[in-house]
Amino acid sequence: MVQYKLVLDDYGVEKVFAFATSAIRSASNGNEFVAIAKLKANIDIQVISGDKEAELIYYGVRSAVKMTNETSLIIDIGGGSTEFIIANKDQVFWKQSFLLGAARLLERFNPSDPITDQEIEDVKAYLKQELQPLFEAIKKHPITELIGSSGSFDSLAEMIAHRFYTPSILENKTEYEFKIDDCSAIYDIIIKSTKAERTAMKGLVQMRVDMMVISSILVHFVVAEFEIEKMRLSTYSLKEGVLHDVMK
Repeated sequence: MVQYKLVLDDYGVEKVFAFATSAIRSASNGNEFVAIAKLKANIDIQVISGDKEAELIYYGVRSAVKMTNETSLIIDIGGGSTEFIIANKDQVFWKQSFLLGAARLLERFNPSDPITDQEIEDVKAYLKQELQPLFEAIKKHPITELIGSSGSFDSLAEMIAHRFYTPSILENKTEYEFKIDDCSAIYDIIIKSTKAERTAMKGLVQMRVDMMVISSILVHFVVAEFEIEKMRLSTYSLKEGVLHDVMK
């Protein structure tokens, strides 16, 4: 935090809005971290709930994607948590944050390299168990599409662009419509790959080389379970939702 404060001072920043999400929410010393950040950097960190995080993600996505009266399922895969939001352009019908972040799932299952078929089934079984509230919510609010916000979905789009098209198809865009067949093809490539092979894949940034396997299983699981035929990327997410909230 001290390093961030030095950068902020260099730019003459007068007001700072700092937010903490799943990692600090669930950390046993989260409050201590917030207190030290205030003491050493004079930055007040607001620890937001999973419910608030989902709400802000919705505002971010709505700023990037042309939503309609049809009902969408928005997914934001983080490291510690994953947020699911059922909404249209006017309102949120249901939202929930689950402790199903890619880093958390990776630590829980510690898959082989490459991941085995049995390990994939184990992850899917766990997702089906943990996501029962989502299944119930979709029964009440049937969805017509999936919108993936930022993070792993950015990487998915980049990998598709590099392998099947050209990176230029994503330039200066805040949304991108996936072809489900492209997503399935990339999924098959990812789950059969080793870490070394993923490291060399164009469009996959280093920080997601390990987590992309778990993220891909999660996305593939949702697409299959809910028979999703339309899927879009929103390049906006939590940060842009925070900006919306602050400006409002």
